[in-house]
Amino acid sequence: MSVGLLSLAGCQSDLEGRSSTTPAERTPAWAQDAVWYQVFPERFRNGDPSNDPTRQTLQRPIGDVPTSWRPTRWTRDWYEQADWEKEMGGFYDGVYERRYGGDLQGIIDRLPYLDSLGVTALYVNPLFWARSLHKYDGRSYHHIDPHFGPDPAGDKALIAQETPTDPSTWRTTAADSLFFVLLKKAHDRGLRVIIDGVFNHTGRDFFAFKSLVENQSESRYADWYAVNAFDDPATPDTSEFDYTGWWGVQSLPEFATNEAGTNLQAGPKQYILDATAKWMDPNGDGDPSDGVDGWRLDVAEEVPEGFWRDWNARVRDLNPQAYTVSEVWEDASGYLEETGFSATMNYHGFAFPVKGFLIDRAIEPSRFAELLRERRLAHPPRVRGALQNLIGSHDTPRLATMLVNRTDTGYAQPERFDYDNGAVVDLRQNEDYKVRAPTPEERRLQRLVALFQMTYVGAPMVYHGDEAGMWGADDPDDRKPMVWPDKKYDVEDNHPYGHDRPADPVRFNEALFATYQELISLRRTHTSLRRGAFGVVHADDERDLLTYARIHPSDTLLVTLNRSAAAHSARVPLPDSLRPPYELLRTVPKNAAVRVQQDGTALLLEVPGHTGLVLRGGASRALR
Repeated sequence: MSVGLLSLAGCQSDLEGRSSTTPAERTPAWAQDAVWYQVFPERFRNGDPSNDPTRQTLQRPIGDVPTSWRPTRWTRDWYEQADWEKEMGGFYDGVYERRYGGDLQGIIDRLPYLDSLGVTALYVNPLFWARSLHKYDGRSYHHIDPHFGPDPAGDKALIAQETPTDPSTWRTTAADSLFFVLLKKAHDRGLRVIIDGVFNHTGRDFFAFKSLVENQSESRYADWYAVNAFDDPATPDTSEFDYTGWWGVQSLPEFATNEAGTNLQAGPKQYILDATAKWMDPNGDGDPSDGVDGWRLDVAEEVPEGFWRDWNARVRDLNPQAYTVSEVWEDASGYLEETGFSATMNYHGFAFPVKGFLIDRAIEPSRFAELLRERRLAHPPRVRGALQNLIGSHDTPRLATMLVNRTDTGYAQPERFDYDNGAVVDLRQNEDYKVRAPTPEERRLQRLVALFQMTYVGAPMVYHGDEAGMWGADDPDDRKPMVWPDKKYDVEDNHPYGHDRPADPVRFNEALFATYQELISLRRTHTSLRRGAFGVVHADDERDLLTYARIHPSDTLLVTLNRSAAAHSARVPLPDSLRPPYELLRTVPKNAAVRVQQDGTALLLEVPGHTGLVLRGGASRALR
């Protein structure tokens, strides 16, 4: 089936959408121009080996790891177990105890790299003091993890002098100070920075929970957590103490809500608000320019909406231009209206349909166009322009590995595929899931995905390392140490289950990096890609072709994607509003052998397999 879908009127309605019941100011204008880069700190860059953890400072119960434990060499084959890991069992028994030494200095040192890539905004996974490598089990919210800074021992001594719930006693640690240096250096380069807030649960090391365990119902924090039963002091048994952990995980105790379930309890709520202020206005002078530019909020839907309304109001009181993005995997349109978030991580409106269309080939171009429109127009224009359009993240397989396994997925609901479809995409449950590097053809398809990401409505986000060619299955394999051009890596030839696999060289992919660089530059150069209307011009189900337009008074771009491996020729009818002469602006991959002709009413295209092309026309007459 071949379907022409765009009229100018339809394109204009895309721009208008429905009105928002929440003030548009909740979504700052700068967020519509952002190109995001996500950093997982422990695995990005070790800039200061002097702060690397030892077994004694691992922030784990020392009995949990063998005496032979050491930090893992950055360039080691990911699936090769160290001797201490073998003592713990199989690969997945020890991998979570690895530490590679990534830190704040490493991020600072690589800011020029981010400049060269062209990204404009940085999302950093949790930085607050926590036991784990991922830091989603915080022990406080008002300090950067000492092991991310230059003086872990000194920081811990300072923190011990504080009253955690009294901001007047808080000290600025060396790690805190280095984080403020990072903010200053990033801002000087024009990079916005948001950080990860985890306000549903804490770790068991969190100061309030430690007091609760020790003092039970007598603790000053007795109402902070969702306690089901306190220990009975009349019995020697301590097993009566019971509390709610996030998704049943007891190492992640959940904060309690008020009796109505509409907000957090007053104690944790005030502490979170105080910690929020510290990072948004560090010196308390009313000028937020030295603080973070916003927040990403973990498992946002599991925190009462009333809290988020109050918190978002406080955030915008501190910085009216702050950007707050919720982690919501489903349709978040109504949720954003109710809570006041600026945007959401756009799994539902972007990642799901893109994987179904471009990666798995489970939905046709015409259905893909319908899905995009439905999910895009659910949001008001300013919000949809700032949605974080990601493919993979620290919670999913990497894009490259999705492509390697694309023929083996078989989702029951391809329009709403689940990244956590365990038997299919989780290597821990599916020993046959492929761990190899992508082939050249799979890399070609990755470039096509990147082209769509950089030319669609919303703010694209690159998970660190995708641009460098990294691959990896779901957690923990998506959290390999970053591949850098100045390091020599071991060949990856081990398998977590001992299976045969190809021996894959691990190196920085210069050609792929150049593609991301060029596509980001394309987006930043053309206002139509950041602020323009979107409309599908032609969806050709028979030939697997999709052509769409980005329209702005300054210029008009047409993009065609051929998702099939075969070359195709097609006639693409153009509506009256889109008939200016076009020039070929670029192809993906670069220098692909495409042919473009225009007969006045249509484009005549010849497009190789797994190839995209971008055409530039003059300003749309109807939009002048």
